[in-house]
Amino acid sequence: VALKRMLNFNVPPVKNSTGEPVWKVLIYDRFGQDIISPLLSVKELRDMGITLHLLLHSDRDAIPDVPAIYFVMPTEENIDRMCQDLRNQLYESYYLNFISAISRSKLEDIANAAIGANAVTQVAKVFDQYLNFITLEDDMFVLCNQNKELVSYRAINRPDITDTEMETIMDTIVDSLFCFFVTLGAIPIIRCSRGTAAEMVAVKLDKKLRENLRDARNSLFTGDTLGAGQFSFQRPLLVLVDRNIDLATPLHHSWTYQALVHDVLDFHLNRVNLEESSGTESSPAGARPKKKNKKSYDLTASDKFWQKHKGSPFPEVAESVQQELESYRAQEDEVKRLKGIMGIEGEDEGAISMLSDNTAKLTSAV
Repeated sequence: VALKRMLNFNVPPVKNSTGEPVWKVLIYDRFGQDIISPLLSVKELRDMGITLHLLLHSDRDAIPDVPAIYFVMPTEENIDRMCQDLRNQLYESYYLNFISAISRSKLEDIANAAIGANAVTQVAKVFDQYLNFITLEDDMFVLCNQNKELVSYRAINRPDITDTEMETIMDTIVDSLFCFFVTLGAIPIIRCSRGTAAEMVAVKLDKKLRENLRDARNSLFTGDTLGAGQFSFQRPLLVLVDRNIDLATPLHHSWTYQALVHDVLDFHLNRVNLEESSGTESSPAGARPKKKNKKSYDLTASDKFWQKHKGSPFPEVAESVQQELESYRAQEDEVKRLKGIMGIEGEDEGAISMLSDNTAKLTSAV
């Protein structure tokens, strides 16, 4: 919902609207791309009027009659590139959305660049979105994908880690958790294990929440678009636990469909990337393997088979694949029968034979 509001110029989208959307360009960095890609498909972006979605640091041509929505982290590098875009007059208007809160000094840098480029009126809106986390499922989110090794278990437990590095890691984790609860519109009850990194995160998060609540006029938890905030009797419970309490679980390799996909395949942000080799090709130097074809598959809530079987043991999944294939065969036979009645010939058997071969291999593997 927060992303759709942002892509609608920070105005809540109207349901069942039949009007033509305002066509616009979406500019994001790698962090913004990771946040959007598991939630919105290219078709959904197009339905919301996004004609182009481009990386901030890619080579982009000027489109002077189209508004641009930026969704980036407020880093020095990103701010410099946005100021460059203002000076180059790339777009009609600019809607600047920052994943985390931008500092006053960086905001002043943007203002100075806009004044210098005579583009003050073109900067339509500037928002802190507080969306510095990645939602993978309805009930699961992760803190980051880019540079995730910097906030990993190994990074926290390095024997040579300095106090400054530990503070940076803790601040990164706290910022993502704070963004999550701002988006949720609720203030959590925090519980943690004592004497560990979990306690450090809990103390910092508690301090950040209290500082925000102290200024009631500017609090992020009292807006009309958020939940009931601190006035709610149903506050969520945030339990922070150190990984050292349960080191065995990450070493388990379950026999379920989702766990095997995660362990065996290249699976990131709800997308599986596969390489398929198509045999060999002849050349003057002799036979050599053909180039591998790369294919990507999105395993999201719209994939009914994935949603139904991701927690099932793999042998059951193989049986379900066979059942789905038989159902597909039945529908194929019905289509053939109808085509025969209507006198339409020339059906393609390629797809069904490919499915049969793959199913046979899967069954033999199980």
